[in-house]
Amino acid sequence: MQSIAAKEAKTHFGELMDTVQREPVSIKKYGRAVAVIMSVQEYKQLKLERLRARLSIGELQLDRAQAVDGRTFFQGLTQE
Repeated sequence: MQSIAAKEAKTHFGELMDTVQREPVSIKKYGRAVAVIMSVQEYKQLKLERLRARLSIGELQLDRAQAVDGRTFFQGLTQE
């Protein structure tokens, strides 16, 4: 993952948008990572993987006859 300073990201925003189509970019402010920018496609893939992991946990709980709290399960899925 590339890393750039926030000032550089601001100055070269168009180039940054091209770069994030290929790989995520970490944005640093005062030498500390404060954000990561990624393509929408990669973000959607990340969300899909998260959903699949949560579903797997739910299936395991059902297989073990453990209670599954639907409210807690779906709460994390609706947040963008």
